[in-house]
Amino acid sequence: MVSAALSEALGEWLEQQRSLNGAAQNTLSAYQTDVLGFLGFMTQHKGAAQGLGPVSRITVSDMRSWMAHERARGVAARSLARSLSAVKSFYRWLAEREGFEPTAVLTTRSPKFQKKLPRPLAVDAARAMIDTVEVQARAPWIALRDVAVVTLLYGCGLRISEALGLTGADVPLPDTLRIRGKGGKERLVPVIPAARSAVSAYLRACPYPAEPEAPVFRGARGGPLYPRAIQSVMAQARMQLGLPATATPHALRHSFATHLLNAGGDLRSIQELLGHASLSTTQAYTAVDTARLMEVYDKAHPKAAGARSDP
Repeated sequence: MVSAALSEALGEWLEQQRSLNGAAQNTLSAYQTDVLGFLGFMTQHKGAAQGLGPVSRITVSDMRSWMAHERARGVAARSLARSLSAVKSFYRWLAEREGFEPTAVLTTRSPKFQKKLPRPLAVDAARAMIDTVEVQARAPWIALRDVAVVTLLYGCGLRISEALGLTGADVPLPDTLRIRGKGGKERLVPVIPAARSAVSAYLRACPYPAEPEAPVFRGARGGPLYPRAIQSVMAQARMQLGLPATATPHALRHSFATHLLNAGGDLRSIQELLGHASLSTTQAYTAVDTARLMEVYDKAHPKAAGARSDP
């Protein structure tokens, strides 16, 4: 399906994404699947295995055929846009390395789709979630563990992978945590007293020592705690509370951002706390409407009010 030279090139590109851009393993696996799927289609479409030569001669018509094929087999617009993005990224790199013109691929338009805005929990629902999580576990130390994790998600805006990535070297929690997020980017996150207290209570009850290189949060048998366990306990809690299926661990991160903004926080500061590269991502997380954005703008920009009042 793919020549040895092209397969080697794909491997080199993926390695570059890992080493230089800090792409996570799940991201790399998705990239590989997307690009190989595209090349697999081209093999059937062209009736020949794809190598460095054939891929350099892909046309606009070929790209349209691939897009049509994907939609015909039920691939959603969002998923197809992601696949196209991976293909374009690989082609941009390959064209520079091999010296061919990638315009046919790079100018292919991504399908339009409506972005789904995250749904944060209301303040009272977030508090109720933390309280309800505590009564789900049979063992007292596991209940304290689950409360500590959920409190970190909501109180500090951590991703679940970031919370579960804490090690014994991070405790007792300081006033400010240094978090390594997506792409290896570091950020400083203030730790609220409630989060510090919840983690301390868990550590006192945990039967496993907080060793410097070991994860802070342990499974029932002492191994690393996996996201699925927290997702499951939150699923049970939201059923008890009558909350929608969108009340997930990641929704607590959304809630952290939205509630901060509603309390008067500014978007730039929240962007830094969340570790977003783009302010537009933060805006989506916080479900900010235009009126709220303009209010923040008016307060932040010294000439904003005057400029908007001009005819």
